[in-house]
Amino acid sequence: MDKVTKAKQILKAVGLPNRQQSDLCALTLLALANIRKSSAWCAATNEWLRIHDIIAFVNKNYGTRYAENSRETFRKQALHHFRTAAIVEDNGLATNSPNFCWRLTTEFLAVLQANTTIADFISNHGRLIDVYASKRFMKMMPVKINGLDFTFSIGKHNELQKAIIEQFAPRFAPNCECLYVGDTIKKDLVKNVNRLSELGFDITLHDKMPDVVLYCEDKNWIFFVESVTTVGPMDPKRILEIKSMTENVVAGMIFVTAFIDFKTYKKFSEQLAWETEVWIAEMPDHMIHLNGDMFLGPR
Repeated sequence: MDKVTKAKQILKAVGLPNRQQSDLCALTLLALANIRKSSAWCAATNEWLRIHDIIAFVNKNYGTRYAENSRETFRKQALHHFRTAAIVEDNGLATNSPNFCWRLTTEFLAVLQANTTIADFISNHGRLIDVYASKRFMKMMPVKINGLDFTFSIGKHNELQKAIIEQFAPRFAPNCECLYVGDTIKKDLVKNVNRLSELGFDITLHDKMPDVVLYCEDKNWIFFVESVTTVGPMDPKRILEIKSMTENVVAGMIFVTAFIDFKTYKKFSEQLAWETEVWIAEMPDHMIHLNGDMFLGPR
């Protein structure tokens, strides 16, 4: 099976509408994954690419002749829909910036590399075809953040984020302020740019933010919390990524991986970095500390 046909099948399987199963959309996916005609899908990557780079890739590797003035077509027909479906993310720069880039999300990259299933991806992010078909009536989960009412879209990932905010934070980060939380449909549900900047974040960086960022002013602590259902624990690589985007942050930093249940924790336990914390939603009153002798001593 040729790569374009396979890419179309993948887009169909994850629930994209018919218009987002076109040749152009399939080629966009192949470019973002760096998949050439001879490449194996397990070798997919998710480097940051401009639309110019996407066009150059497909013209060189798939014999197309897209012109530079077709960039808006790629953006509107493929990339905007891919972002809504959690297939891609952008680097957060102004849309008119020459350095505005796109890449596959780590969750979707794991699908292409066969490290997670399409069923798991859909379970966490839903199907775009369903979102578009019932957008006005889509069920939402109410959640109170910083005293204000918000709603999460339905999905296991957001269920865990809701638990982090409503159960983890009051127990282990009391009186904290939520500076950032995403949603599987709306990328930046809460993003306090001014406060993040005051604390030393370079919010123009394109690094992927942790799922939830909490700040306790009385202790000057920042909690970086990853909500893990299928991918993305606080492993050593993730710690380095977060530290690289917080070089100017002087507040104390606490790294937490949150799991929905103990079964999921066991699946990822060997990947977790030392000097991090684990919180499991089904046993919310307890934490697991991977911190050596920091807490060693009699009770």
